[in-house]
Amino acid sequence: MRFEDFEPGRPRAGEVSVRVRAAAANPYDWKIRNGEMKMMSGRRFPQGMGHDFAGVVEAVGQAVTRFGVGDAVLGAAPIKGGGAFADVVVTTENGIAKKPAELSFEEAAAIPTVGVAALQAVVGKGKFRTGQSIFVHGCLGGVGRAAVQIALARGASTVGGSCRISATQDAHDLGVSPVVDFDCIPASLNGRFDVVFDTVGTLAYATARSLLTANGRIVDVVPSATKFVRSALPGPYEVMIARHSPQDLDELAQACAHRTLRLPIAHTVPLGDAIAALTELELNHTPRGGKLIITMHE
Repeated sequence: MRFEDFEPGRPRAGEVSVRVRAAAANPYDWKIRNGEMKMMSGRRFPQGMGHDFAGVVEAVGQAVTRFGVGDAVLGAAPIKGGGAFADVVVTTENGIAKKPAELSFEEAAAIPTVGVAALQAVVGKGKFRTGQSIFVHGCLGGVGRAAVQIALARGASTVGGSCRISATQDAHDLGVSPVVDFDCIPASLNGRFDVVFDTVGTLAYATARSLLTANGRIVDVVPSATKFVRSALPGPYEVMIARHSPQDLDELAQACAHRTLRLPIAHTVPLGDAIAALTELELNHTPRGGKLIITMHE
């Protein structure tokens, strides 16, 4: 990773240019940098890093109708472009939503990837409905926390989940019950859940299948070639790649504004300290318990 000066291009038709005020780190930022996601991110390097951001619209391209210069927004840069860890980012109109006044730019930047992945997995692929039960593997990660809160807000009868045993009380405080060890899911939970949501991609298929009710669904948001093959076969399993939409972003932003969805921030650093902070997050998975937020000059 390195810093470089650049001249951002003018937004083309359907695009907006945003002066970034805050950006959030996600695991796929370093997976892209490490070349692990070339099928989605493209094979050309160097590439701008960072996807989730919040800021103020600086310019709009032709045919942009929902935003104007000066609007405060949140959203994500395209997976093949990136570049949100910067003063200015260019993205598509469909990749952003207006930022509620009740949210800071830092809070808004924490929403896009984890929020959209959770919403689309639970409500979209999982087809979760009021009165159903869900098991969230990795319930205290970014996507897991969002999924738990989304399910509870939609009237879940039971939200179970897994985490490190040392964090059991944190999971209970979030509303998860039963809570089990991340590495040891007991047979006593077999057949209890309408949706099993694997937020970290490590839950064995046989284990996930055993947790399901007769017509239950398994949703996994950590793709691989093998998982795509399994997803194409008949059965309850689907692997999902979240796709940002303005409707989902707006719904999530409003939920955060009304505090029915809370996405914690663990650490905030200025852009000049981003390389050290991103390296620490990738290598040591710290800070824990929330998002790493990178802030830009106002």
